[in-house]
Amino acid sequence: MLFSSNYQICAGVAASIIIPCYNEEKTLRESVERLIAICGEDLTLEIIIIDDGSTDRSREVALELGREHSNLRLIEHTSNQGKGAALRSGFAAATGEVVAVHDADLEYNPRDLKKLINLVRENKADVVFGSRFLAGEEHRVLYFWHSLGNRFLTFLSNMLTDLNLTDMEACYKVFKREVIQGIEICENRFGVEPEIVAKVAQMKLRIYEMGVSYAGRTYEEGKKIGIRDGLRALYCIVRYNAYRASLPLQLAFYLPHTLVAILAGIAAYRIMINVQAGETGVAVAGFATATIVGYFTFAIINAIGSTALIFRKKSRWGHCLEILLHVLVMGLAFVVEIVTSSAFFCAGWTWICAKLCSFSIASMLIYLGYRFVVFSAKDSPHHAGSGSE
Repeated sequence: MLFSSNYQICAGVAASIIIPCYNEEKTLRESVERLIAICGEDLTLEIIIIDDGSTDRSREVALELGREHSNLRLIEHTSNQGKGAALRSGFAAATGEVVAVHDADLEYNPRDLKKLINLVRENKADVVFGSRFLAGEEHRVLYFWHSLGNRFLTFLSNMLTDLNLTDMEACYKVFKREVIQGIEICENRFGVEPEIVAKVAQMKLRIYEMGVSYAGRTYEEGKKIGIRDGLRALYCIVRYNAYRASLPLQLAFYLPHTLVAILAGIAAYRIMINVQAGETGVAVAGFATATIVGYFTFAIINAIGSTALIFRKKSRWGHCLEILLHVLVMGLAFVVEIVTSSAFFCAGWTWICAKLCSFSIASMLIYLGYRFVVFSAKDSPHHAGSGSE
């Protein structure tokens, strides 16, 4: 839930600056005053602070700033929802021709932001990303593993988006308003960074990157991002890019979870065989039950992993044709698994080798069915701005 205070639309605003804020009472005033300092005849700003359920005096500081500056608006979340949720609220409220992100801490310098904004205002770019790793600007020396993690996430993001960014996770991101308001933001926390990059990349826009200075904080000074957010970013990179990736890359993301599904299917098959082993007169029935249970254990895990990471549902499973196609693909793979495993058994293979190979063949058939039939890109209604499932 949110509401705005000191709400007014500023005519002729050049740029809307979105400031997500959570417990930043110590730095919020100076951060905003730095932004006010770059205003002038050549740049009018609308500053939108989103207080994301702060438990300190951040709200009071924002209200004080609002009384002092007529171009500042406050949007309040009644509970902490995360940076992504704060940006979603801010982007929707923006009225400037350009929309930019600025953190409430003092890690970034608005003088750099002005350069990024001007690049969009001069119509040289649709989107400009700041980079802490491009040469030429001062950079506080902090955590090696954080830097390595950022570079790895940027590398993986670039591999899937086909961009050559140097700093996917940087705060400073500037957009034409129609661009960012045309993107549906789904992530609530720091996963919003790779999500935005993925969706912008899919829109085939003019994207630029510029070096910015960086005075990063330590955890003692209030830094909030952690390992959990890094893992979420990794998931989001795959989640918002893999469904459009090339076949080799998509297979690389498909294989790990389908291997888990195969092993689970084999385990379920063996458990059911053991359950039936002590009974008499039910050998055929026991084998059939074990085959069915094993396959559907494999199929369910495979389907969950595939739709969670790689493929996009077209209509939340409400489309009858989609459901029918899914059932047909799964049914065909089931028949193939039974035929191939039976052939391998007859050829004298051990049960585990036979099931491993038959499940592997079935998994490849399911993948091809998913990619080219059930979730084919040409049939998907999802565009670059959508993140619905």
